[in-house]
Amino acid sequence: MKRVISMLLSALMIFSFCCCEKSAPDEESTGDAVTEAAKDAAASNDDSSEQEEITQDGQEVPSGESTGGESTDSKILVAYFSCTGTTEQIAEWIAAETGADIYEIVAADPYTDEDLAYYTGGRADLEQSDDSARPEIDGEVEDISKYSVIFLGYPIWHGQAPKIVYTFLESYDLSDVTIIPFCTSHSSGIGSSAENLHSLCDDSVTWNDGRRFSGDTAEEDVIEWIESIELPESEVSAVGVFNFETKTVLLNSGYEIPIMGLGTYSLTDEECATSISALLEAGGRLIDTAYMYGNEAAVGQAIRDSEVPREEIFVITKLYPTQYSYAAEAIDDALERMGLDYIDMIILHHPGDGDVEAYLALEQAVADGKVHSIGLSNWYIEELEEFLPQVNITPALIQNEIHPYYQENDVISYIQSLGIVVQGWYPLGGRGHTSELLNDETIVAIAEAHGVSSAQVILRWNLQKGVIVIPGSSDPDHIRENLDLFGFELTDEEMEQINALDRNEKHDWY
Repeated sequence: MKRVISMLLSALMIFSFCCCEKSAPDEESTGDAVTEAAKDAAASNDDSSEQEEITQDGQEVPSGESTGGESTDSKILVAYFSCTGTTEQIAEWIAAETGADIYEIVAADPYTDEDLAYYTGGRADLEQSDDSARPEIDGEVEDISKYSVIFLGYPIWHGQAPKIVYTFLESYDLSDVTIIPFCTSHSSGIGSSAENLHSLCDDSVTWNDGRRFSGDTAEEDVIEWIESIELPESEVSAVGVFNFETKTVLLNSGYEIPIMGLGTYSLTDEECATSISALLEAGGRLIDTAYMYGNEAAVGQAIRDSEVPREEIFVITKLYPTQYSYAAEAIDDALERMGLDYIDMIILHHPGDGDVEAYLALEQAVADGKVHSIGLSNWYIEELEEFLPQVNITPALIQNEIHPYYQENDVISYIQSLGIVVQGWYPLGGRGHTSELLNDETIVAIAEAHGVSSAQVILRWNLQKGVIVIPGSSDPDHIRENLDLFGFELTDEEMEQINALDRNEKHDWY
């Protein structure tokens, strides 16, 4: 872009492109960025994953091919450069909608407010007027070859992409990749800013038409744009949709979680370690624990003693309301007790005093890389309507009591409508009730028709409703059985027969 040559034009341009939060050259601010579970006495199956009976009230991601701690191998990457948060917000919406991995292009020498001030002869001005400028980038994308589609985002500086975007494109072999550019600006279109990037890449690169977004762009507009793009269907993982082939579901945080696993409530340390070993040997990769279960250390030790790579295992733990007043320290304590470098998900055990502040501490732990995803337990519609407007990151998962006698279908659909995955505790009815549920004549008849157990029917019913299950057990045979849910499918009629068993009969107090 030609340099401004008159004082009048300069003044007009300064007015037109006035700087945002950090005086960046054309990236609008959107304000605050929305940045993102007793052993039952029944002999046939344990149901020990569920919450303990407490009578007091109170209250991007690495890339990888895994079902646990790393984000889904989506083959889509959202790479973006942002100074004020606007491009970052758009990038996060794209990643959440497509299940893409996300990578922030960060300058090795960070830009200051003075660097970004327009028409002052500062660093950004000089770089944009120098065709050879290539600012150094801090960090790199691991295994860029696995991505076949890259969304490339940037603000508009002097009508063009910042030169650090040029550095990014020239740093990798992007042969046969499809690049979809998007920019953020007050008024400048994406136009030549995208076209001028083409020459930096191999001729085999396919460039889709780009899209400009302003500072007041709504998430719905971004989603509509994504839906208009013709991408191979296999490239897009739908958030919240259960994949019965991979046995996982994509969370809105960009991470995949197994759709069935093991709950560890009431398991002693020795039982816990034995149960986790049985789970991992049988192919299970989801483990649910909590501070109040008293076995976080045993869970961590069992994981470390396992030959299964850490990144394949998804670990959930919970903060109890008594910890909400010192949530940041409680998160660090959990990491130390478990002996893990990160925890896949931490959720709040149930509503209580200080829950919003505790959740904000979870948000900070995500930003610090200590926790990958965050969520809630025992939050229902009324609680969610009050809670969600007070936080920044939408919960990735909500864990509630769900079983055939207490189905909460309106709650499930409400949570899922928010792009949040549902997980059920007490899937087999809970202590004192498991035997009755497993011997329910309707469920027994369906089990006999499929040649499976009553427990398998109930767990499969949950999965077909889009509910993750975490039945607990200390019996290796039951643990294996509770994972074996994919050799049969319930018919619509059978699903309706189980749906008709709803008694609105809650088996715990939360």
